[in-house]
Amino acid sequence: MKIVVLNGSPKTANSVTMQYVLFLRKKLPGHEFAIHNVCHDIRKLEDDPHALQRVVDEIAGADAVVWAFPLYFLLVHGHYKRFIELLFERRAEGSFKDKYAAILTTSIHFFDHTAHDYVQGICEDLGMRCFGGYSAEMYDLLKEEERDRLLLFAADFLKTVSEHRPVPRRHRSVVPLQFEYEPGKADGSIDTQSKNVLIVTDAGNNGSNLAKMVDRFRASLRGSVSVLNLNEIRIRGGCIGCIQCGLANECVYREADDIERAYAQIQAADILVFAGSIRDRYLSSRWKLFFDRGFFNGHVPVLTGKQIGYLVSGPLMQLPNLRECLEAHALNEMANFVGIVTDEAETSRELDGQLDALARRLIECATTGYIQPFNFLAVGGHKLFRDEIWASLRFVFRADHRYYKKHALYDFPKRSLKTRLTDTLFNILLLIPAFKRDFQKRLRDEMVKPLAKVVEQQ
Repeated sequence: MKIVVLNGSPKTANSVTMQYVLFLRKKLPGHEFAIHNVCHDIRKLEDDPHALQRVVDEIAGADAVVWAFPLYFLLVHGHYKRFIELLFERRAEGSFKDKYAAILTTSIHFFDHTAHDYVQGICEDLGMRCFGGYSAEMYDLLKEEERDRLLLFAADFLKTVSEHRPVPRRHRSVVPLQFEYEPGKADGSIDTQSKNVLIVTDAGNNGSNLAKMVDRFRASLRGSVSVLNLNEIRIRGGCIGCIQCGLANECVYREADDIERAYAQIQAADILVFAGSIRDRYLSSRWKLFFDRGFFNGHVPVLTGKQIGYLVSGPLMQLPNLRECLEAHALNEMANFVGIVTDEAETSRELDGQLDALARRLIECATTGYIQPFNFLAVGGHKLFRDEIWASLRFVFRADHRYYKKHALYDFPKRSLKTRLTDTLFNILLLIPAFKRDFQKRLRDEMVKPLAKVVEQQ
């Protein structure tokens, strides 16, 4: 069986993800693995149509495709995202149709589910039969039981391919929007209250809905409002995964492009509005590249306390996975996720109202200092990074470690001697039937008693 591997790591064979692929190739000698480093070679694939066509032709002649990649910022690397865009731009869907696909990722399991959901959706948009995914922790390959698990997954996938078993779709096809936004006049009556507002966008000067939304939103505000257009800043390349930034939060590119200066501008703002158009099932690869390059900040929440809103052009209601990514971005930065406005409104007048309402809420929240309670997206993400940095990544991400110590983010549960003695006493007492019955009877009231006391005192 011929299996084409689309490598989504910028480090080619010298990557954690590819060690899993090479392991499978060695353990499955009866099958041919054709590996294409599409992430690393993205510029060649963009500039040379024949180079991309060679990859597409090999897929057309393959039995199966494996999308193998490390996670980058809740998804895939920006160059992998660009490769996916090229497939649709060059009308390559026919070579993928009815091919079986599997997803193989390596990560610390931080939003691996959103990355898998995205790639499965892409597979189905290409007409592929997506078998599913395997999400490995980076160093699972060191453990015999995990190697066995990976081989079982591969055997299941290969059997599905050889027997032409049907696989169910997970996503509906995305239906493009037909709405054309015609903004009304903004009177600039919303005072920024001396707060600095920064709009970050990739909108072009093409009269698109997104460009009109950005202009209308900006015109509604009176005060300090700036625009950072991602198409107008120098980005030398994508994140290469070198981890050189781990020691002092300095990107290896440093002065070679505008990324660090752009992020400094973002950090100086009180209110941030991120504006982008949907391309396939995410924002553009330019946005993805920009997010990826922000990794020089490490796992430090550099947007703490800021107000964040999004302007999105495209069918966001059809893409709950993208909505989760946008919300998770804000919350994991310990910012206040104020909301999203899309051009899915019924009328231009309605969209005008939503833009004005978002502007007012952003200003009001910035003025009062409101930060919403963090939900699972932020709490789970924080605890995962906290534990990983403390346990095994401190020597690599020294800057993260210093920040986590200084800001008390190593907030592990602390069990005092009093707590341990109380637990021990209650565990003994609960062995007594009469005490256990009384405990169960009083438990509900005792749970709310301290809270009720606070209410009474107000």
